[in-house]
Amino acid sequence: MCGRLANTLPNDAMAQLFSAMPGNALPEVPNYNICPTTQVHVVTSDAELRRLGAMRWGFLPTWYKTPTDGPLLINARSETIAEKPAFREACRQRRCILPATGFYEWSKDDEGNRLPWYFSRSDGAPLALAGIWQDWGGDQMATCAVVTTSASADIAHIHHRMPVVLEHDSWAKWLGEEGHGAALLMRPADEGTLNVHRVGRAVNSNRASGPELIVPFDE
Repeated sequence: MCGRLANTLPNDAMAQLFSAMPGNALPEVPNYNICPTTQVHVVTSDAELRRLGAMRWGFLPTWYKTPTDGPLLINARSETIAEKPAFREACRQRRCILPATGFYEWSKDDEGNRLPWYFSRSDGAPLALAGIWQDWGGDQMATCAVVTTSASADIAHIHHRMPVVLEHDSWAKWLGEEGHGAALLMRPADEGTLNVHRVGRAVNSNRASGPELIVPFDE
């Protein structure tokens, strides 16, 4: 699962990193507590041009009459994405990348308290998370979901799922710019790809903000 993100990259840096044309009204950065149903940065491609835009994090299938007409679909499981009616067409035709600095996951202590952990790339580079997208409704609201897979060794001791982390040489394939085989990219990241540390419980609130959210928690 992936339920909260952080993104501290300036918009122009994101556009340069992904060789993408930046759109208007991009989400504000830095944001250390990106929550579902808010706008996130998304890279898409039409095979001729990459674009950096904004989408609602929370995929809305075409048959939803309202945004709350069914479950909140912030993640799409890689194991079933090609068969699920909500996701299968997007998986074939509308793949995207969500840039992020890091993401949060939670464990529980013996008393059932939720303990947050922060994951980022061990090499210091930004994360490129695999996603799918869908236009929804009469106003064509752009919506997206993060593709998840089984946890790698870096995260398995905390949670059994993780977002699909794309390496630079796989971006073009995932975006549909070159050949087939995108399904092969939906796998756990190699061991050592991610760093992790405990952070304070402030991030448990979707109203929390600020760089202190990713500061290592000193027990």
